[in-house]
Amino acid sequence: MGTFRERLVYADEVSRHLTPEELRRTVDPGALGIRTTADCKPLEGVIGQPRAVSALKFGLGVHDAGFNIYVSGPNGIGKTSAIRSFLQSEARQKPSPHDWCYVNNFDDSYQPIAIRLPAGQARVFQQEIRSLIEHVRRELPKALESEEFANRRDGLLKDLEIGRAGALNELSARLEAMGFGMQVMPTGIMTLPVKHGRPLTEEEFARMTEEERAAFKARSEAVQHEVRATMKQVRDLERRTQEQLQQLSRQAAMTVVGGLIEDLIEKYSGQPAVVSYLEALQNDLLDNIELFKPATSAPEGIGALFAPWMQDLPLRKYAVNVLIDNSKLSGAPVIVESNPTYANLIGRIEKESQFGALHTDFTMIKAGALHRANGGYLVLRVEDLLREPYSWDGLKRCISAGQIAIEDLTDRLGFLSTKTLRPQPIPLNVKVILIGQPLHYQLLHAYDADFAELFKVRVDFDTRMSNEPDNVRDALSLLRTLCEREGYRHLTSAAAAKLVEHAARLAEDQSKLSTHFGTLLDIVREANLYAEQDGADYVEAHHLRKALDQRVYRSSMIQERLQEMILRNMLLIETSGEVVGQVNGLAMFNLGDYDFGLPSRITASVEPGSKGIIDIEREVELGGPIHSKGVMILSGYLSNRYGQNKPLSLSARIVFEQSYQAVEGDSASSAELYALLSALSCLPIKQSIAVTGSVNQHGEVQVIGSVNEKIEGFFDVCKARGLTGEQGVLIPAGNVQHLMLREDVVEAVARGEFHVWAVRDVDEGLAALTGRPASQVHMQVERRLKAFRHSLKRLASPSGGSRHERSTVAAPPTNG
Repeated sequence: MGTFRERLVYADEVSRHLTPEELRRTVDPGALGIRTTADCKPLEGVIGQPRAVSALKFGLGVHDAGFNIYVSGPNGIGKTSAIRSFLQSEARQKPSPHDWCYVNNFDDSYQPIAIRLPAGQARVFQQEIRSLIEHVRRELPKALESEEFANRRDGLLKDLEIGRAGALNELSARLEAMGFGMQVMPTGIMTLPVKHGRPLTEEEFARMTEEERAAFKARSEAVQHEVRATMKQVRDLERRTQEQLQQLSRQAAMTVVGGLIEDLIEKYSGQPAVVSYLEALQNDLLDNIELFKPATSAPEGIGALFAPWMQDLPLRKYAVNVLIDNSKLSGAPVIVESNPTYANLIGRIEKESQFGALHTDFTMIKAGALHRANGGYLVLRVEDLLREPYSWDGLKRCISAGQIAIEDLTDRLGFLSTKTLRPQPIPLNVKVILIGQPLHYQLLHAYDADFAELFKVRVDFDTRMSNEPDNVRDALSLLRTLCEREGYRHLTSAAAAKLVEHAARLAEDQSKLSTHFGTLLDIVREANLYAEQDGADYVEAHHLRKALDQRVYRSSMIQERLQEMILRNMLLIETSGEVVGQVNGLAMFNLGDYDFGLPSRITASVEPGSKGIIDIEREVELGGPIHSKGVMILSGYLSNRYGQNKPLSLSARIVFEQSYQAVEGDSASSAELYALLSALSCLPIKQSIAVTGSVNQHGEVQVIGSVNEKIEGFFDVCKARGLTGEQGVLIPAGNVQHLMLREDVVEAVARGEFHVWAVRDVDEGLAALTGRPASQVHMQVERRLKAFRHSLKRLASPSGGSRHERSTVAAPPTNG
């Protein structure tokens, strides 16, 4: 059969032996045009996302209802940072939105009134009203205690006393003429009959005749009529006096209040809502002058009721609750709400305890994120939003209605609650940007009928961008921004080149760069730590390499344990020799933050029969649907290649040896086919070569994922056992463009100690694995299948053949 070197030469005639330059795309530090990242220009805009930027501009440019935005993409690619930066740039070009405040509704305090004011005016208006009330509290008591006011008040009270005394004197004279006397009591006027100037005794009343009693009764009724008439006259006099006193107090209050409120009305003449409120405020002040009179001293034992805060409580209704203050805002607001609970999103009505009971008023209305973002942009993570009860429904309701209505969540839940506020809704004009996974977009689009109507613009963030000079330059600008923002050392050109190479590795494509900037920046942060420990002025290439190595070291414990099990023959993996029906496949393991590859033994056994290919993984429910599909494709390949003119008489079993967990994916289907064809042809497969790649029914080897980790997994095992110069990996030709292997693997290939071959179809793979032409392998398979058919025919004949004949026919032919 010849030596391995001779067979390797033969294999290279049909499969392509990859050069070291094809295994990794390197970046020349000199080609970056910088000495350090400090030489880069500051970052502007969004990096490497032209499609997303175009969609963003469209979504932000359309102001019609429903054109809110869903930003789709995996975590860690900088969606939130990019969106915030983009929106802040857009927001600076827009005017600042209006301020909003709530004031008391003097007609119905349970329905506070919302007032809109130009940006920065709400605090001014609040201070003006506060100054007005303080002025009234200070000056009104003085006006009510002035000598002029006292003289006019005393005059009215004196007229009242004169009028009351005159009415009572006239009543006394009339009663005396009617034989009655009277006595003024605190509770009213008491009348009694008199005779000869003295009260009538009971004995004298008892001696009266019936006629005298009847006459007395008539006079008594007349007396009561006179008393009632006089009391009505006195009450009317007191009421008129009280009205005059109130009018006098209002006049005094108007001298204190009127001018200030007139000035405010003139100032806010262009704000009808403010003017209406000021007029209502003035009327309420004049109707409640008693609130501003000096407080009496607290009776002993109940001083808490007369605490300063209790004295100020009745005046709280004159306060202005500034809900949104945009005085310090330059442009439109950009709000990123990280905790979108219902209250944080829609707003809330707080309560305070007063003597064991909960109390609320319009001053305890608090703004939500929608209020703060009104007139601008609101950014929410869809996962956080959907996790909070009623937040998603509340957001949709506000967007659909075009207004923000604050309500107590207990009312929305239908629970029994006390009477609470119903603040006037505030008109809503906001562009909502949801950030989430593509899966969330698909689920919302499928199961929420409102979603498609409210979020009509989808912005897709790509996980990769072209590996071209403009994008590389932008990535370096991002590094400069990070270093300057966080006070890190700048990267040298060599370190920056290594980071760009790693970005291509993360993208799994030589022509692409990963946009997982979060991961790349974390690497820079760690490299900066090592540079600090070394006392270096800049982050050098070896600092970056150490950061990459340490990230692997911290997460590779499981990988090392599995490699150790292979080296100690606990997991059986051969890296030399040849075996029939056995091949080294390559499996991927995912540990969440770390992926790695390891070889996995795949074996196949065959016999005459009609069961076809049996996937043992599927039979024991360890094989996933995609893996099962890959195995079923093998049947299609066999039928297409060997069963065009004759039925296949075959029973075969394929299994991942020592596999104790679920197997998914079709990247091992070509390896399974090689093992099956080896078992059928009885031609051995070199165990020094591992295989990856999926296959279709026509025998074409197809692209798979994680090709770098798979190659490196087999390389690490071979290196631990000792590189012989015969080991290597077969990969699909389409995966060559995805190669970004570790530098130690590339160096081993350059020394001829390890090899990587690219194959386009099964025939090229068979030639490389067996060292024989693929036509010879196929001929051997056809002979074996023919023997199986003859064996089944003899078994199906009446005689059935002897046991010796059956066992001889079923035995595999010898190699050669």
